[in-house]
Amino acid sequence: EGGNHLLHNIRRNPDLTHLVHNNQIYGLTKGQASPTTGHQIKTAVQPEGITSEPFNPIPFAVAMRASFVARGFVGEGDHLKELIKAAIQHKGYALVDILQPCVTFNKVNTYQWYQERVYKLGDDYDPTDYMAAMEKANEWGHRIPIGIIYKEEKKTFRERLALTDQEGLVGKAFNPADYAFLLDEFR
Repeated sequence: EGGNHLLHNIRRNPDLTHLVHNNQIYGLTKGQASPTTGHQIKTAVQPEGITSEPFNPIPFAVAMRASFVARGFVGEGDHLKELIKAAIQHKGYALVDILQPCVTFNKVNTYQWYQERVYKLGDDYDPTDYMAAMEKANEWGHRIPIGIIYKEEKKTFRERLALTDQEGLVGKAFNPADYAFLLDEFR
């Protein structure tokens, strides 16, 4: 959802799969520009065109070294299904940017527009190569790669916490009298 959530999920690496439904528009608000709407694209709410550069979550996630970064396209259903499956099976934070046209409010990024541009990353592509991933992550426009763009095995947030080897707080006895001294300074 928000940029702050995205940033901190990448940093913390929780065991979580994040599916971004990216149609480059806010369809529920009758065609308002979204952060991913292209520069100079005209919308019902911005008839003069978007003056801001679009946010591309893929190079951002790779630059932050998210442990799993992928992009899929709804027009490639079987491929997208396998990407989502791989993201769910990944141990750590997995971001899947799903390109999907908004047939009502986005007349630029249509199914045909995507079908003319998307291509699947080949078996010879190594998603563990950071520099290659940055190159693919920034590829947008005439050609758009889909597949697992970056993958790095690292400990999850829970694995890095020192308390994971200890008994949780739920099992510990609690006596309010033991902590009464903490309230004294507020009286």
